[in-house]
Formats: sequence, structure tokens, C-alpha cells
Amino acid sequence: MEYRYINNINSPDDLKLLPVDELPKVAEELRDFIINELSHNPGHLASSLGTIELTIALHYVFDTPHDKLVWDVGHQAYAHKILTGRRDRFHTNRQKGGLAPFPTPDESEYDSFVSGHASNSISAALGIEVASQLQHKKRHVVAIIGDGSMTGGLAFEGLNNTSMDKNDLLIILNDNNMAIDPLKGGFTQYLVDLTTTTHYNRWRWRTYQWLKRHRLLNEEKKGAIRGFGNSLKALLTNQPSNIFQGLDIRYFGPTDGHNIAELIRILTEIKNHKGPKVLHILTKKGKGYKPAEKDQTTWHAPGQFNPQNGERLLPCSPADKQGLWQEVFGEELLRMAQENEKIVGITPAMPTGCSMNIMQKALPDRVFDVGIAEGHAVTFAGGLAKEGMLPFCNEYSSFLQRAYDNIVHDVSLLRLHVVLCIDRAGIVGNDGATHHGLLDMAMLRPIPGMQICAPRTAEDLRQMMRLAASADGPFAIRYPRGMTPEEDSTQAKVEYGKAYKIKDGKDIALLTIGAIGNAATEAIRIAEAENPQMTVAHYDMRWLKPIDTAVLDEVAERFDTIITAEDGIINGGLGSAVAEYMTEKGANKRIVRIGVKDTFVEHGSPSELYAMLGMDAKGIAQTILKTYSEKDNK
Repeated sequence: MEYRYINNINSPDDLKLLPVDELPKVAEELRDFIINELSHNPGHLASSLGTIELTIALHYVFDTPHDKLVWDVGHQAYAHKILTGRRDRFHTNRQKGGLAPFPTPDESEYDSFVSGHASNSISAALGIEVASQLQHKKRHVVAIIGDGSMTGGLAFEGLNNTSMDKNDLLIILNDNNMAIDPLKGGFTQYLVDLTTTTHYNRWRWRTYQWLKRHRLLNEEKKGAIRGFGNSLKALLTNQPSNIFQGLDIRYFGPTDGHNIAELIRILTEIKNHKGPKVLHILTKKGKGYKPAEKDQTTWHAPGQFNPQNGERLLPCSPADKQGLWQEVFGEELLRMAQENEKIVGITPAMPTGCSMNIMQKALPDRVFDVGIAEGHAVTFAGGLAKEGMLPFCNEYSSFLQRAYDNIVHDVSLLRLHVVLCIDRAGIVGNDGATHHGLLDMAMLRPIPGMQICAPRTAEDLRQMMRLAASADGPFAIRYPRGMTPEEDSTQAKVEYGKAYKIKDGKDIALLTIGAIGNAATEAIRIAEAENPQMTVAHYDMRWLKPIDTAVLDEVAERFDTIITAEDGIINGGLGSAVAEYMTEKGANKRIVRIGVKDTFVEHGSPSELYAMLGMDAKGIAQTILKTYSEKDNK
């Protein structure tokens, strides 16, 4: 397609030069551009296709970047990036050194807040709105939140605060009945019920317009008229006022989120209304691309595909034989649940991503998708455990950060037997700083009674899951994204709290935990080949807590130099645990720690990032050789 319109739009000011009746052509070009770009540079497709018309209308009506748009989860914001001067760089999206995966103020003045995780937009936008008022800045502030994000507790906390403080915040509720998987729960049904009151809302809007035209409406009368309207609605529909009206937040909608002209008309009308307000729009995830409309879950982030016929170009790799980490987890969880009727699965809106859908399909009554509500998932698991069930609560590492207090207060304090299955631990790649799972070990290790382990192979994961089921108290298993390594038929059985010596040596002890141990094995081979005089002992620690003190005593007795390697932040992780033990023991050892330093890691492919951080086989080998050289020169 020849992009007659978007090739000439370098800012929203250019967009505003077009008449409204030509904007659907802009939407058509944006849709084609995004589909073609993502077909070879994968990203989040379906969500952004569903918000194209809304994005055009927002930038057409509001004076961005002076007016502030706060996106909830950047999956929605590709059209926003393209219309705000980043079209020519969009081919670098999610690539190392290229555009960030999500909106971030570090990248553009049009990005008002970071939006990698869900449910934060209302709170952040309210803060921006109140700050603007306190600084006497006349601007509009808009939060754009999906119905999937509205299941998060923070969204409701933000709504509550919005209803209490004086502000003119506009909240746009983008309702497509989807997160990544189809939404479930009471709030989803509640929104469905709201969409059935279209006649009432049309009547209310027309009445409002008539009163305004005849100058019968002013700020003093609005409250009384709104109260009368809510009472009339309850009488006509046999339903109470909706949650937004109950909080005294004016509600408009629902309206078609793909009708640009109508969106512009409504936004123009309501943007100057005083007080907080919600515009409820109905959209379709994957809009305008039939494969994405038909299978919205798969096309949330489909990878590479043929844009003409929608054929996904799945990579040919050993993963077909070895399996993905999450698939190993999902298959083993089902086997265990079939053997033990007390086992239940819990996931915050990620049944497909974490492969709990395998158990969900076979045992639907024992799998609970609680929506985007990570803290609730953990406390819910605590309640189940308190009454004798055995919950396996699966959360992505970066999302688990949102449940820290729940882990401490609602699980660990009561010593409840909840198994935290921490998916996507470590470097995850192109989704960047908001999604790397680097903090979980350092975050969980200080919690009293917490048990933490990390598998190096798929068989390790299976055995650790079974040990977790037979243990007691809070238990965490962390494992990475991607495919498992080839199985090691010589490895020892996983024993509780016990490390495994993979290889002996005499000069340096290399201690690893988790899947990074596979890169370390290759690193030792590289280093010893380059310096045949040197030999390195390799211990797969397997357990961060309880750590194998017998192995640490052996290492302290035999080695003066210790290297630790972990796929996480080094402050508080394995390296810290080893250093603390050696200090307490009075062992004066040189300890070199490999891992992520005190920084947030950018986006890029895992291989690029591991190389940049010195955490791939080559980087670990270089550290080994450098450490040995320094040791030898002393």
C-alpha cells in the first residue's frame, strides 16, 4: 500500500490538518503499516489494531504533548508511537538500541508515563492532573485503560481516589472483553450489562444536549440532574447506578470505538466538562485483520507471519523436541493434579502464557484465572492453603513484584504451603526493562521461611515441583522463558537443599543457580581450552534457600577464588548469599559475582543482552580467564 497520509504525518499537528472524513483513510494506512512491520519484526499486534481509531481521535481532539495521554499497558500504543514522530524508527521497535516496547518518557515527550505493566494509568494520570492544577497549568489529562487492566486492584484504588479529589480527569475504558486470554469474572459481566443500557445512555445524552442548548444547565444544576437521571435509570432498567456513577464519576457510553467521527464528536464535547468522567468505548481486539479477529489470543503477539494470508512463520528449532519451560511446567502440573486432588492452579490472566491452560482444559474446576490481579492471586492462594488445599500460583517474575506484601503478610507470616511458580525469570528479551525477571531471588530471599530453588534442566523442574508438593511452608521455583536445554542423562537426582557438582577442578570454584548453569558449562569448556593449565570446578547450587552449606564448606576449604553466576540482580541473590556465608565463617575468599549489576536492562534479544552483560558462555569464559590471570599474578 502507498502511504499517502501517514508518510506526511510527523506529529499530531500534521494529523489535525486533515478533514475528519479523511481520517478513516489514516486508520486504514496505520493498520496496514503495523501489520506489515510486525510480520517481520514481531510485537504486540492485536491490541494496537484495536485502538487505532481511538488513537487518531485522541490526538485530533487534544493538544498533545501539552495535554497528557497516559496509556495503560503499551500493547495499545503502536499507532500512538507512529503518529508522534516515530514512524521512520518503528522498524526498530523492541530491538536493542531501537524504540522501546512500551511508552516511556525517556523516549518521547508524547509518552507521559511508563506503561509496561497493567492497571497503573488511572493513578498516574490522576497524579499528573492534580499536579497540573496545583501548578496552575491548564491541560487535559486522559487515562486509557483496557477492561483487562480494570481487574487490577490498583485501578480501583485510582478510581476511588479520583472520586474523592477535585480533578477533571478523563478515563477512557477500552472494552474489548479481552486481556491476552478471554476475560472472566464479575467485572467483565458487569461491563456486558452496562452495554445493554444503550437506549438509556442515548436518552441521557440527548437530554443533556437539549438542556445545554436551551441554557438550562449549569454547574449547580448538574448534580441534581445527574441524580435524577440515575434514579430514572434504576426505575426504567431495574438496575442501580453503575460503579462510576456511584463514585460520582460521570459516565458516558458505551460507544463504538471504531467510529472516528463519533469519537471526535464525543471527546470534543466532554473534554471541558468539570469533574472526573469515564468514556466507555467498545472495540475489537485485532480489528481489521481477519486472522487476529478470529484468534485474538494467538495474535496478541504472534511472532513472524505472512501478512497476506496470516500464516504464522514458526521457527524450526530443537524446542520441538525439548519443549518450552512453561510447557514442561504445565504438563507436569496436570500429572501431579491428577494424582493429588488437593492441587489447584492459580494464574493472573496468563493461562496460555504459563501453560496452565493444559490443566485448565482437563480439570477446569481446579484452575482459577483471577484476571490481572497478582496480589490477589497470592492472597487467594493463601486462603486456599489455609484450608488444606495445595495451590500452585504461577506468576511471571516481573509481575510477582506487585504481590510482595501479599507474599510476606498473607503467605509467609502464616507459614502457608503455597508454591510460587515464577515464570519468565531472568532476562526475557525484547519486552525490555518492565518485563525482565531480575529481582525475584533478591526479593524473596530475606523472607523468613521462604524456600527458593531454580532448575537447570526440564527434569530438574519436574523434580522440584514434586519436592515443592511434599514440602511445607512457602516455596518458590523460578525458571526462564524459552526452550529447555538438552537433557543431561548423567545428572544427579534433585534432593532438597542439596547442590550438585557437575565437574571437579582445582583452581576456581564456579557456583551457578538455574539455567545459566548451562552457559557456564560451555564457558568452562572454552576457558579450559584456552588455558589448559587451569581447571574449574562447577557446582549447580540448585537451591538459594536453604543453601547447601556443606558444599559451601567444601568450597571454602578447597578454593581461594570463587565465581558465582546467576540470571538476576546480583545485589541480594546467590553471590550475596555466598559472600555472606563466607564472611560469617571467617573465610577470606575472593568472590567474583556474575549477574546483572545495579541497573535496569534495556530491550533486545536474549542473546544480545546476555552478551552485553557478560552472562553468555563467552562472557563467563572471559571472566574465568581474567579471574585466573589475576589470581596467578598475585
